Amino acid sequence: MASEATPRINARYLETFTNQTVRILGRVTSLRGEMATIDANGSINIHLHRDAHLLMGNAVEIVGKVQGDLSVKVYQATDFGANIGIAALQIRVG
Repeated sequence: MASEATPRINARYLETFTNQTVRILGRVTSLRGEMATIDANGSINIHLHRDAHLLMGNAVEIVGKVQGDLSVKVYQATDFGANIGIAALQIRVG
């Protein structure tokens, strides 16, 4: 079975990838229950699942589906910690 392609994007490209699965690398700026906001060259609202354990200020990679309201429903979240440099987050996207 072929796996689904997951382009790496940032906030700028959300509208282009509506209803598609994407990867987003950013920094957690807000946590509130089952919602979070990350900064990925702009703010993105994230719908978390119960197994997603994110910490404020940490770098994260989100794999999820872009919703019609340009939020992202998380399928997988990887926390990279607080010590990853901002330059490392500025990788090629799109």
